[in-house]
Amino acid sequence: MPEQAIFDGLNPEQRRAVEAVRGPVCILAGAGSGKTTTITHRVANQVATGAFRSDEILAVTFTDKAAGEMRARLEALGVTGVRASTFHSAALGQLRFFSPEPVGKILASKALPLRYIGNSLPRPYRFRPAADLATEVEWAKNRRIEPADYLRSLGDHEPPIPKDLMVKVYRDYERRKADQGYVDFEDLLEMTIRLFDADAGALEQVRDRYRAFTVDEYQDVNTLQQTLLDRWLGDRDELCAVGDDYQSIYAFTGASPEHLLSMPQRFPGATVVRLEENYRSTPEVLAFANRLVPKLGGAEKVLRATRPSGDGPLTRSFGDAEDEAALIVERMRELHESGTPYEDMALLFRTNARSADFEEALTEARIPFQGAAFLSRDGARQLLKALRNSGGSVTEVRGVALEQGLLETIPDKLGDREVTRQNDLARLVRLADEFGEGTVADFVAHLEERFGSNSRKGVHLLTYHRAKGLEFDAVFLPRLEEKELPSKLSKTEAAISEERRLLYVGLTRAKRHLTVTWSGKPSRFLAELGIETRAAPAAKGVEPDDPLYAVLKKWRLETAKAEERPAYVIFHNSTLAEIVRRGPRSREELAAVPGVGPAKLDRYGDEVLAVLAAGV
Repeated sequence: MPEQAIFDGLNPEQRRAVEAVRGPVCILAGAGSGKTTTITHRVANQVATGAFRSDEILAVTFTDKAAGEMRARLEALGVTGVRASTFHSAALGQLRFFSPEPVGKILASKALPLRYIGNSLPRPYRFRPAADLATEVEWAKNRRIEPADYLRSLGDHEPPIPKDLMVKVYRDYERRKADQGYVDFEDLLEMTIRLFDADAGALEQVRDRYRAFTVDEYQDVNTLQQTLLDRWLGDRDELCAVGDDYQSIYAFTGASPEHLLSMPQRFPGATVVRLEENYRSTPEVLAFANRLVPKLGGAEKVLRATRPSGDGPLTRSFGDAEDEAALIVERMRELHESGTPYEDMALLFRTNARSADFEEALTEARIPFQGAAFLSRDGARQLLKALRNSGGSVTEVRGVALEQGLLETIPDKLGDREVTRQNDLARLVRLADEFGEGTVADFVAHLEERFGSNSRKGVHLLTYHRAKGLEFDAVFLPRLEEKELPSKLSKTEAAISEERRLLYVGLTRAKRHLTVTWSGKPSRFLAELGIETRAAPAAKGVEPDDPLYAVLKKWRLETAKAEERPAYVIFHNSTLAEIVRRGPRSREELAAVPGVGPAKLDRYGDEVLAVLAAGV
C-alpha cells in the first residue's frame, strides 16, 4: 500500500500515532475522534514499513462486530492476514489448538441455568432476574475470584441478593455447568491462562506467532483479560492500547480504566497520543459536554470540534413528567419535519424501567420507535403469561403480580434489572385498576394499543450503556434527576464518578441536536454543566382560568381532533401559556416563543395569531 494512502486525511495527532509503529503506544481517544481510523492505519503502517508481518499482529476488540469492521478497514487499505478478534475468540482458538482435552460446549447465556438455580431461592429472591445473578457471577469471574474466595473478596461490594445466598448460587452454577460439560466465556479465558501457565512450550509458540498487539476499548479491560494479555506479551512491550477513560462505564463487570491510565507507568517511555479533534458533534454540543471534563479526572482530554456550528443544546425543567414527555414528543416532530429521520434520533435513560413512560407517549403521538419494549420485558411478559395460564380476569392482576414477587416498597439495594421488573409489575397493576372489568385478551389488546409494538424502526430507545459507541443526529436525555442519574444505587464516590461518565457518554452521542430535561429534583450533574435549576414555574404566570389561555386550549383540542393526534403534539401547555404571556402579533414574534419551531410556525402560525386577535 502506498504511504500516501495510509496518511491521507489524518490530523497531526492521528499521524503521530500511525507513525509510532513500535510499542509501547497509548492512544487516549476522545469520543468521536476517529480512533478506529487511527488504529487501522497504524496497523497498516506497521505492515507497510516492515516493522511486522500482518500475521504477526493480533488486534483485540470487545465485539465481533468491531472485529469485522477492523478487518474490513484493513482490507480497504490493502492489508490482509491480521488476526482481529475478541479476547474470547482468540482464547478459544488457542485452546482448541493446544489443549489435549476438548474445550466443552460453550454456554451462550448464563440466564437459563441461573434461572433454574434462582427458582430454588426463598421468596422474594427467587424472582430476581437471572441477568442480575449472571452479572454478579461475571463480576467475580472477571476478577478471578472462585466460589471458595467469594465471601472474603466482597469488600464493600453489594451482591444483588444476600451474600450467603449468592455464594450458594455461584457454587451451584459452577457445579451444574461442570456436570453438563459446559464452559462459559470467562472459562475460556481462565482455561487459556492456566494452559499457558502449565505448558511453557505452547506459550512460546503463541509469543513467536504474535509479536505485536493492538487492544481497542482498553478502558473496558478487566483483570481476567489483562492477565491473558500479560501472558501473550511476556516481557515484551509491543502493545498499542487505545481507549477513553471518560467512557469507562462497566465497573459492574469488573472493568477498570486503571489499565489504560497506568500504561505510562508500566511501560516507561511509552508514546502517549491524545486524540482530541472530534468529527461527530457541533461546537455547541462539545462545549456543553466539555463542562464535565474538570470533574471526570483521569487523563484530561478537551475535545475540539471540526464540524460547522449549530444550535445550542436545549435544557429545560418541567413541573411534571407529563409536560416533560410532551416537550420531547413535540421536539421530535419538529426535527422530523425539518428533515431529521426518526431513525437518527435517540432517547436515552438510565434504566429500562423508564422506557415505558416514553413508549406510551410516542405511541400516542404515532411516532415509531425501536429498542427496549415494556411488554417484552420479564416483568410484563411473565405476569401476562401467568394471568393467561390462570384463566382469570383482569381483576386478578394484583394477586398474580404478588405471586410473581411484587414488593410493596422497593429496597435501595435492588439491582437495576430487579428495580425495572418491580416497576413494570407495579405499572401493570395500576393499568389493570384503570382498565376495570374485562378479559385478559381485552386487557392485552389495550396494552398493545397503548404501548405500541416495537417496530424496529424509528426513534431509538436505549439505556446509556447500550448507546455507547453509537451516534445520532438528535439525542434526548430526559429525567436528569437525583436517583435517576446518578442512580439511587450509587452511594460511593467511585459509583458517582461512573454515573458522571455515563452522562458524558450520553452527551457525546449527539451530532447536532441535544435536549436535556428534568421534572423531579435536578441532578447534581446539571450544576456541573452550568445549568440553573430553579423549579419550573407553573404556566409562567398565566392562570389556568385565563380567558385567552382557555381559548387557545379549545383551539388546540379542535385541531388535535381534526388531525387525529394528541393535543400536546400541537403545542404543550407551557408553550400556550408563554404565547399568552408574550402576546405575539406577528409571525416573527410568535417564532421567538420557546416551543414554536419553524415547522409549527408554518403549520399553525396564522391560526394561532388569528385566535389571539379574536380573543383580544
